[in-house]
Amino acid sequence: MLIRLGYDIEFKIPQAVAIVALLNVHPSREKDLRGPDELHIEPGVKADRYIDRFGNKCTRFLAPQGKLRLSNSTVIEDSGEKDLLNLYGNQHNVEDLPVDNLIYLMNSRYCEVDRLSNVAADLFSNAPYGWGRVQAIVDWVHSKVRFGYQHARATKTALDVYTERAGVCRDFQHLAITFCRCMNIPARYATGYLGDIGVPASADPMDFSAWFEAYLDGQWWTFDARNYVPRIGRVLMATGRDASDVAITTSFGLAELTKFTVVTEEIRQSGLPLSFSA
Repeated sequence: MLIRLGYDIEFKIPQAVAIVALLNVHPSREKDLRGPDELHIEPGVKADRYIDRFGNKCTRFLAPQGKLRLSNSTVIEDSGEKDLLNLYGNQHNVEDLPVDNLIYLMNSRYCEVDRLSNVAADLFSNAPYGWGRVQAIVDWVHSKVRFGYQHARATKTALDVYTERAGVCRDFQHLAITFCRCMNIPARYATGYLGDIGVPASADPMDFSAWFEAYLDGQWWTFDARNYVPRIGRVLMATGRDASDVAITTSFGLAELTKFTVVTEEIRQSGLPLSFSA
């Protein structure tokens, strides 16, 4: 299937400020692109493009004072398959893990492994080893945490989510990631496009989405504590330890968001979006 991807984001810049943007499709999905994946910056500025330590494609530039617009529109080919499952996926012993994955067992900005280890042990020590344990964590977080945009808070950590039992999609993932790490399962945060493909359309405006990946049987597997059922059409943009590593924009000074539009939709050969029918 073909999926149309795009965004249109605007900021008010009080004075010139350096910005780093992670708004491109992840390098692992570049082969699937059927059009240019270019970050358009208005007004035009010099931009440096690089790959960060997590393998994400980044753009750094100096935004001048005034209105800043970031936009893109492209098409990607997708298998049309739901998230892959490996119900018998085995968990690795820590001493056998690739050394690059050890960082995904440790504390990070939003994932306090040390403060939730005892809680995780009480909740999940008896869960099946490997895939079954990750699924038990996803089940618990999905059933115990209440979703609501009014619960969003930039400083909210996994411990806060566990205590308050409410949050937005990134909060669900932070808590699940932390519990996985507590059980010695490497887990990393993922962000990208996830449209309402194969599911009823949401009444909420489209947005970028968050999920997480757990390392089992020698590879990373997709899990989602918020969008609970396997989904079609995930398009990865970035991975990191938590949301702090994959912010779509990081400004080193003031930048006021004034417009935010995201589009991700399946397209017919005729170019018209497909509509969902139950």
